[in-house]
Amino acid sequence: MSTSNLAETLPNTPDPLGQILKPINGRLIVAALLAGLGAALTLTPLAGIAQIARFVLGGEESVVQSLALLKGEVWLMVMFSLVGLFLGLLLSLVAETCAHVADNRITRHLRLAAARRLARVPLGWFTSHASGEVKQAMQDDIGTLHELTAHFYTTLGRALGAILASLVYLFAMHWGLALVAILPYVAGFLLIGSAMKFSEAQTRAFGEGQARVNDAVVEFVNGIPVIKTFGTSGKAHGNYRTAVESFLEAFLGLLKPMLGIMAIANALMSPVAVLGVVLAAGTLFVGLGWMAPVEVLPFVLVAPCISAPLMLLVFVAHGLEPAKAAAGRVQTLLQTPQLEQPAYDEVEHPRGVEVCAEEVSYAYDGGHKVLDKVSFTLAAGTVTAVVGASGAGKSTLARLLLRFFDPSEGRITLGGVDLRNLDTRELYRHIGFVLQEVRLIHASVRDNIALGLPDATYQQIEEAARAANIHERILSLPRGYDSVIGEDAQLSGGEAQRVSIARAVLLDPPVLVLDEATAAADAENEVAIQQALSHFAKGRTLMVIAHRLDTVMHADRILVVEDGAIVEQGRHDALLAQGGRYARLWALGGHEQQDQQRMAV
Repeated sequence: MSTSNLAETLPNTPDPLGQILKPINGRLIVAALLAGLGAALTLTPLAGIAQIARFVLGGEESVVQSLALLKGEVWLMVMFSLVGLFLGLLLSLVAETCAHVADNRITRHLRLAAARRLARVPLGWFTSHASGEVKQAMQDDIGTLHELTAHFYTTLGRALGAILASLVYLFAMHWGLALVAILPYVAGFLLIGSAMKFSEAQTRAFGEGQARVNDAVVEFVNGIPVIKTFGTSGKAHGNYRTAVESFLEAFLGLLKPMLGIMAIANALMSPVAVLGVVLAAGTLFVGLGWMAPVEVLPFVLVAPCISAPLMLLVFVAHGLEPAKAAAGRVQTLLQTPQLEQPAYDEVEHPRGVEVCAEEVSYAYDGGHKVLDKVSFTLAAGTVTAVVGASGAGKSTLARLLLRFFDPSEGRITLGGVDLRNLDTRELYRHIGFVLQEVRLIHASVRDNIALGLPDATYQQIEEAARAANIHERILSLPRGYDSVIGEDAQLSGGEAQRVSIARAVLLDPPVLVLDEATAAADAENEVAIQQALSHFAKGRTLMVIAHRLDTVMHADRILVVEDGAIVEQGRHDALLAQGGRYARLWALGGHEQQDQQRMAV
């Protein structure tokens, strides 16, 4: 589970949303302008109806005589209204197309950029970030930005275009009645503005709650087998329930203060309320002789129509805050520190396979030092074991050798070359690894074995599987090597480990790092794994991270790590003779074995 999350590490950029959308800003502005002009033009029929009514009802001729004039000015007004309507619809269509093209461009850009970034971050980064956080940024948050880029700007343009065109028309007709007609909107808008002043803490709590729910879902689904076996009522899904309840609390805290104010604002800006104000004010103005009755008609037709685009404007503005938070998390992901890579002309090639750690120290971001000035050499063709209590720094040492992250101080060299000056692909051609955390992808068994060497032949893959003692098990699968992991290839932990060993065998690296390779295996699988590793390790430079000392007693050299430092080193017999930390660990292991034997009896 993560020790930090993307929601807690939002970038210091003042406007992450602006930075994210910068490549398509021009397209979005054009789309908004076209949508606004289109919305304004679609209102021409309302203005046309008002003008025809004024023409027919405002003259002294009879209705029959007025209707006869339809062949002239009235028909011209009808044609003008229809042309305006269809031209407005066409511009709206062009605007939507422009916005969606821009959205497709930025979505593709962000997902590819995120994938490229994650391919270059230190592999150790993934141990401190849950998969739910990455999924939220790459899938959910980019999906939230889709709503913004594909719909927000055109909706904003349509709403503003309709509102501005309506206001210009009404003020052109009669500025006094226009002022009265917009009073309900001004009052409602002020109320909504006060309700939408979200506090930063509430917005952040909302985003953090989403991240926790994502993490809890992943954890819950992955842990279902354990929960069904050992879970008890009320505890089996406690983390998931807590995350959901915390999210609900944050959501309600964000929503409750708005409900009453929004209800009043919606009532004030409803078309019925605006129509009532217009009719009351219009009757008063006609009674005072300030305007003719027919001049009230444009306000009756147009003023209530402002309600829909204004409420739409409020709705899209409400969705802007989640989009800002989503943009912040996406930008944080895109700014994740990358593993330093040498320039093309600075790449060096190792001269041999000797591995040296020189005064290596490593500290996590919080400042806690895991390793402190560690130095050792893995001589070519030798076996070096690293032992020590849990948390002593053994696995960190292995991951530094594999360049999951770089040392805070000192350096590690391969064939005399600093690992930071090696191309990543060349590094992993020289150093292979089998870790206790097995990672198989959703693909065929064949593709999983050939992950590091995609061009491998079927014969090479089969030979690697035989060397890893997994060939017969693969043939027993429904489709053999074409069986897909997670579908018709259900492998145990030990079997999955042997597939990862086959993957390492296929790469044939001269240096091999083994970190508790049998930790997830049962007794039968452990024997098969040990046999595979013994055969594979012959003639290679080997570093073994071990918990059981009896598995490494024949190593050429044993490094004893305690509190991030090498406190003893030497061969098994010499270390026992010293009577130090290793001797105590060996004695403790012997006592544990005796206890296990007594318990078995």
